[in-house]
Amino acid sequence: MAAKSAGSALDWGWNHSPATSAALVAGGAYTVATAGTVTGLPASHALLVAGAGAAAQVGADLYQHRPAGHTAARCAAWLTAGGWTAIVLESHTALTWGAAGWWAAGTAAGMTLARGLVRAEATARTERHQRKLQKWANKQAGEWHERLERLFRLEGHQVDGVRPWKGDVGYTVLVTMPSNTPELPADAVRKLAVDLRLPKGGGIQILDGDTYGQTLIRVTAVDVLAKVVDLPDGPEDTTVTSIYDGLPLGLKPDGEEARIAVVDECALVVGQTGSGKTNTVNTANAGALRTDNTVVMHIDVTGAGISLPWLHSWAVDGTANVPLIDWTADTIEEAHILCDTVIAGIAARKTGHQDLLTEDDKLTVTHDLPEVLVAVDEIAELTPGLLRKLDTIVNTGRAVRVRVLVCGLRATQDVITAAMKKQSRVRVGMRVSDPEELSHLFPTGGGRINPKAAPYKGCGFYSSPDEDDVVSDPTAFKAYRITPKQIRALSVAYADRRPQLEPVFLDTEPALYYASRWGRILPRIYKAKQLAPTTIPYTDMDVLYPPVNEFTGIPITSSTEDDEDGSSGPRVVASTATTTAPAGPQVRVGSDLLTTMLNAARPTPGPSNLDDATVIRADFGRVIQQAGTPEDRPSPVPQLLAEAHQHVVAAGGRMWSSDLAAAHGLDPRAFGTELNRLLRDVGVERPGVGTVRIGDESKSGYLAETLAEAIQCYRNTQ
Repeated sequence: MAAKSAGSALDWGWNHSPATSAALVAGGAYTVATAGTVTGLPASHALLVAGAGAAAQVGADLYQHRPAGHTAARCAAWLTAGGWTAIVLESHTALTWGAAGWWAAGTAAGMTLARGLVRAEATARTERHQRKLQKWANKQAGEWHERLERLFRLEGHQVDGVRPWKGDVGYTVLVTMPSNTPELPADAVRKLAVDLRLPKGGGIQILDGDTYGQTLIRVTAVDVLAKVVDLPDGPEDTTVTSIYDGLPLGLKPDGEEARIAVVDECALVVGQTGSGKTNTVNTANAGALRTDNTVVMHIDVTGAGISLPWLHSWAVDGTANVPLIDWTADTIEEAHILCDTVIAGIAARKTGHQDLLTEDDKLTVTHDLPEVLVAVDEIAELTPGLLRKLDTIVNTGRAVRVRVLVCGLRATQDVITAAMKKQSRVRVGMRVSDPEELSHLFPTGGGRINPKAAPYKGCGFYSSPDEDDVVSDPTAFKAYRITPKQIRALSVAYADRRPQLEPVFLDTEPALYYASRWGRILPRIYKAKQLAPTTIPYTDMDVLYPPVNEFTGIPITSSTEDDEDGSSGPRVVASTATTTAPAGPQVRVGSDLLTTMLNAARPTPGPSNLDDATVIRADFGRVIQQAGTPEDRPSPVPQLLAEAHQHVVAAGGRMWSSDLAAAHGLDPRAFGTELNRLLRDVGVERPGVGTVRIGDESKSGYLAETLAEAIQCYRNTQ
């Protein structure tokens, strides 16, 4: 209710049309005449007021340069109203049918006259502006004809027109080139910029026209990229939009709005630390949440940083009655549950909405059948298993309108998977210091990008399919600035339009854990902070936790789900329901399989003259050479790796390096060196450069999923 009441307010502004203004003046005259008849007001007072109004009208018209005929008409209207009032006051006939009839006729004439005068003046003003603009364009065309002839010795060229840009930040010159010189020389950009004495941040862009021989010269005379452009949030800028309109990111150098299309395409946003990448992601969030046909989900395992500003109004202030972000995965485990639910939802939509695919092979997005946009921040922190699930969403979700917006520090293979990059036709690269990174991000046009063209914080380049599904070359832009205060205000404005996932999407096994998601998430991200009553409908229920695979540490959300590595490792079969969220990391049940594996990996004590067929040679826990038949041969998994995995699983799926080394009774430096070597030997990388977050603190550590992947790699080499 708070969200609804906050948006209702009386408008005391004088938003009147010319006709209603004339009617108000006439009504005032009739009121004065009626009241004056009773109180004995002298008729001369009415004539005095009318004369003062006519004089003021003359002054206003002279200031606004209105035509003399219009001024005379307005003065006559004032004097007519004053004369009628004086006559009525003198004869005391205000309440007679005759006086009322003349008043009504005069009012109608005044309203018609006011409307006609305003229309005529608007037409005249437009014509004056067009004449002024045409005069400016003709002057510019002449100067550009002379400039091209002087700088490049052109002959036979023709300047067909000059069109100014929105906001007076530049203009475009259309030139028809001569047949013997179809293009401008390579140094034309610099020569023209110097000749125009453009300011820093301005520039020249030369493009091909609609036909061969036509050249477009785009002149940026104002440095739009240097400005701080706040996200528009006026009443006209918070109206309901559609995801089909695209997501606004900011302004291009010509003052036009930069938009990305995410209905059919996934998006990839990269940028170095301090480039404004998070602000750009929040701007995209604002664009998606402004619509009424998009469900936004977040994956941010570094503390849900991109979600917290959007959840504050709902979870803390209580001014928004629903969470703006439909689901926030703040941990690796929660991200697995989210991805499993989305993957199952994609399959359910493909079979459950076949009757809606008669005219097109893709679903039409509506409020009742919304698009699902999964925004992933800090993707380098995700585990290989999660990356594979995200690849599945990217590859299979297009037809049923499930798309992914991926954010990372770099667009290289060690951060972004091949599927994410190939399937993301929308690319956004924020400020970088190395041109090679932009060339790596953008498939076409990247080689011609100069990072100096977007040197300021919040600047970047973007490319997105246009209305004809053609991906344009990378274009510079300045992202809108959005503040936490503005986000909280927008959260209240956008709360009532949030759509919900349809039953078909949620009628899957993984979706069993969807309803109680906030019961798992809110205690982790807000800890002991007092939550608003608006969260009660989302937390006043039994909180469900999926069982966890003992070997990989990954939640099991489906009875038919295979392990990440394709093996048939053991699974926990404990109850999934509980009424309270755990205070810390969940302690998982130990694995009998690991105990067996460790015992098998240890050489059995015995005489030194045993048969070589059963001898194991090892170096600090790593099996180097072993002999024997396959059924007699011990596990190839290094003992150190297996024991480390057992300790991490028992600790809840993640453990810092120092604690893990202490559990083994080894020196942390030597332990870390050897364990990392075991991972490298089978090509396993630690996500997040080895950083593990436990609580609010991040240190070097290990995840059970990472160690499980290495164990399986050693098994596969047997």
